[in-house]
Amino acid sequence: MTESNGSAARDQQQDEDMPNWEKRFRAPRVSLPDWAEDAPDRSLFVSNATGTYELYAWDRSTGVQRQVTDRPNGTTDGVLSPDGRWIWWFDDKDGDEFGVWRRQPFGGGEDECAVPGVDASYPAGLALGRDGRTAVVGRSTDEDGTTIHLARAGEPPVEIYRHRESAGVGDLSHDGTLIAVEHTEHGDAMHSALRVMRPDGTRVAELDDTDGGTRELGLEVLGFAPVDGDTRLLIGHQRRGRWEPLVWDVASGEETDLALELPGDVSAEWYPDGSGLLVAHSFEARSELFRYDFAQRELIEIPTPAGTVSGATARPDGSVEYLWSSAAQPPVVRSTSGRVVLDPPGMKSPGSVPVEDVWVEGPGGRIHALVQRPAGATGPLPTVFDIHGGPTWHDSDAFAAAPAAWVDHGYAVVRVNYRGSTGYGRAWTDALKHRVGLIELEDIAAVREWAVESGLADPDRLVLTGGSWGGYLTLLGLGVQPEAWTLGIAVVPVADYVTAYHDEMEALKAMDRTLLGGTPEEVPERFEASSPITYVDRVKAPVYISAGVNDPRCPIRQIENYVKRLEQRGAPHEVYRYDAGHGSLVVEERIKQVGLELDFAAKHLG
Repeated sequence: MTESNGSAARDQQQDEDMPNWEKRFRAPRVSLPDWAEDAPDRSLFVSNATGTYELYAWDRSTGVQRQVTDRPNGTTDGVLSPDGRWIWWFDDKDGDEFGVWRRQPFGGGEDECAVPGVDASYPAGLALGRDGRTAVVGRSTDEDGTTIHLARAGEPPVEIYRHRESAGVGDLSHDGTLIAVEHTEHGDAMHSALRVMRPDGTRVAELDDTDGGTRELGLEVLGFAPVDGDTRLLIGHQRRGRWEPLVWDVASGEETDLALELPGDVSAEWYPDGSGLLVAHSFEARSELFRYDFAQRELIEIPTPAGTVSGATARPDGSVEYLWSSAAQPPVVRSTSGRVVLDPPGMKSPGSVPVEDVWVEGPGGRIHALVQRPAGATGPLPTVFDIHGGPTWHDSDAFAAAPAAWVDHGYAVVRVNYRGSTGYGRAWTDALKHRVGLIELEDIAAVREWAVESGLADPDRLVLTGGSWGGYLTLLGLGVQPEAWTLGIAVVPVADYVTAYHDEMEALKAMDRTLLGGTPEEVPERFEASSPITYVDRVKAPVYISAGVNDPRCPIRQIENYVKRLEQRGAPHEVYRYDAGHGSLVVEERIKQVGLELDFAAKHLG
């Protein structure tokens, strides 16, 4: 046997000996490829092929793929210019999300500052022109609020928008004459209004469904029509209690309501020739695709397997590419042409067990929960309540490596789409106002009661865990419901709400003001009632906390405040700090963190 064959044999043996939960993290993954509007054979995608999530260029005409970025903490924010000549990527420092846009030629070469003269900031949207020289750059800082700049090659950037409240670049029209902006100048960060401007900053049209703040209805930019001179803008609205698409002609003011009559949230994007829309429908934790044809005014289903479509795009040949998975089957990029679009070489990810749907009556209405349990296992089982972040997000029938790891170790996993989650109508999503955190915990408690009474969960072995907003709810739940949980594992959590507010990025300050009705100085009682540190002395369960030292969303100082209170009490706890931001893009680091969480649970549950 040659040395190379011997090395290959050792690698294969290591793969075979590796536990399934590690294989799921190590297996090569790819995102849905983006493609250049005027050079559709040029694509950009994200992959963890090197062990760190980075950007990759793919020339479909030759099949050549190359790694674009190579940074210790990874890179996922990238945009391909419409002409396919440039790859723009966001350069922050160790995951702190504060940085500048850089660009690199598609075929490779040196990186350069993409917009000289625009200082570092948090990103607030980016739109690139088809002329190859125009960019609309959104930025957010604590000092300036949101500013938007028009940048043209060879000219200094020009500020065309500024406001203290959060805003962002929506899109640039096909011919570069119109710019769509989402803004929250009315002070409601959960429901944006729209403004369309010319490149010189003059206003063309306004659309605001908040009605001065009395009607809490949001709007979002989905994209201008892909035709020169076409002034139609595809937007999302909530006028019938859920997200739906609408075509708004910004020149005439005419609105074309598509009235698709689908029960869940609906988003859409243009087909490349502007003749129709690719429609994505999300309902009760699953999703499906349709084509809407303008000429026939007809909605045509695009067959996809049962599960979740995490992203989809229509190609110039009329085919649709989409990223699909289910709880039982790992993600894959498929095409309606029948082929797998990207199949990275190397280890294949093992599957997991399917989810079961559970509906529980709660204080605010029926709560949807997704349950996974080890194959053939009967209860009562040690059970992990894995709480999603957001809060405006939802768990779905999609593949997730961390819940699958718990199942591998003999736990049942319950995921709760509490009030505040998306996909169940606007009223459900918007129910969090003022009693933030406490409302979600009421729903989690109702599902916990069902899990115990049904015989699924062992009441003496209940783990409350989650990341980001889920980590916040974990710490809050351990204090507000101290008798309910055996231990807690909080990943990048909000722990001290007042300190978090003062240290977090500006866009999140705006969201907190909307959720709680003001600043900590204006509504101190609400921040106190919703802050985990208020209840830290009531915590009985052992607590594990992991935190990124560069995290701008759940900053480290407020976590240290909470940990000090645990230390003063001598409460059982462990803290893991890592050198990154709001999560890690390094595979080994992810595996390490999940391993520590599993070990902590095993130590305290047996």
